[in-house]
Amino acid sequence: MLKTFPKGGVHPKENKFSAGKPIEKIELPKQVSIPVSQHIGAPSEPVVAKGDTVKAGQLIAKSTGFVSANIHSSVSGKVLKIDKVLDTSGYKQTCIIIDVEGDEWMESIDRSAEIKNNIDISAEEIKNKVAACGIVGLGGATFPTHVKMSVPPGKTCNHLVINAVECEPYLTADHQIMMERAEEIMIGCKLIQKAIGAGKVLIGIENNKPDAIRHMSETAKKFDNIEVHALKVQYPQGGEKQLIKAVLNREVPSGGLPIDVGCVVQNVGTAYAVYEAVQKNKPLFERVVTVTGKSVKKPSNILARIGTPINMLIEAAGGLPEDTGKIVNGGPMMGKAVSTDTVPVTKGTSGVLIFPQDSATRPENFNCIRCGRCASACPMGLEPYLLKNMTVVKMYEELQAQHALDCMECGSCAFTCPAGIPLLDYIRLGKANLNKILRAKKS
Repeated sequence: MLKTFPKGGVHPKENKFSAGKPIEKIELPKQVSIPVSQHIGAPSEPVVAKGDTVKAGQLIAKSTGFVSANIHSSVSGKVLKIDKVLDTSGYKQTCIIIDVEGDEWMESIDRSAEIKNNIDISAEEIKNKVAACGIVGLGGATFPTHVKMSVPPGKTCNHLVINAVECEPYLTADHQIMMERAEEIMIGCKLIQKAIGAGKVLIGIENNKPDAIRHMSETAKKFDNIEVHALKVQYPQGGEKQLIKAVLNREVPSGGLPIDVGCVVQNVGTAYAVYEAVQKNKPLFERVVTVTGKSVKKPSNILARIGTPINMLIEAAGGLPEDTGKIVNGGPMMGKAVSTDTVPVTKGTSGVLIFPQDSATRPENFNCIRCGRCASACPMGLEPYLLKNMTVVKMYEELQAQHALDCMECGSCAFTCPAGIPLLDYIRLGKANLNKILRAKKS
């Protein structure tokens, strides 16, 4: 019997139209807009100015704290300006805007096709290289990877859990990376394993990717202490707590972190980025993005430079369909709609999803009928209808008591609600206001 997490979850239609499509490169844009905040934590500080000439892989914004990440140029060219640009969050933020002039990379980057497997370096050197190259979690959370690699004093990491689940419908970028870069991923896993001192590496892959399970399992045989676990298809299995429960049957406590149960979780794409950083000295300035949708002519997995406007990716996938109603950054469950197709690709852009008009509008809302489906679907064991009501009447102390901050914002509650109530929107609002109150109390 396939493993999975026992509590809640849903099974949306998968719609993996781009599965099996090789990763393709597209032509460089004429201009990129690179945000200085593409990660959880403090925004980076620009270290270039208008008129400066830069190369691909050159540091252009330096991290400003431990929980922060360096930003590198994805192209070679001249800095046009540093200005506010609308990003995928819907807000304007500081971006370094570069006019592209060719494609000259930093000489320190190894651009050869040779696979390198040199892990005869210290844990500290691995962490320093990962930090210098600006690696963040590529599963969507964009948490700085060097921070996750720094196991707190008094804690022990027994297992590195690699999230290769890709449970969001439509998205296939991680799937294709596994098919094309399995050995490099394994080396990246060994590097992370060494950095955190874990005894074993456990790779979780959902059973709707049998080719990836076979390929990764075969490749893992060349390495010690790496296991591939086939998992039942169940959304949101890619959540850290759900994945740990599925592969190890360990329960992360409320308000706790994976390290509290001896685990560190990293995305499979992040493992590949760690390989490139440590073995090839390549900063994170490009990533694989799935461009897909029911009406998209050519669903694709595209290797895109950071800062590229998403309309270039859409054009490479056959152009914007005539019946387009909405463009979503990410997957349909946790992604967010964008207001324009000129927003730039960032480190956290896993997908560009194009919904046709007939799928782009929300259902009509009705009164809650107390059916309890949202509570049954919640993988964290919360009561979404109750959290929604508490948000409406601003009962923030009660929200905290009901563990609202444990909500992982997976959207399972809204997906199952027969009344069409946007439960997740209310809970996000409640969490945001609660966090403001908690921060004010601390200060």
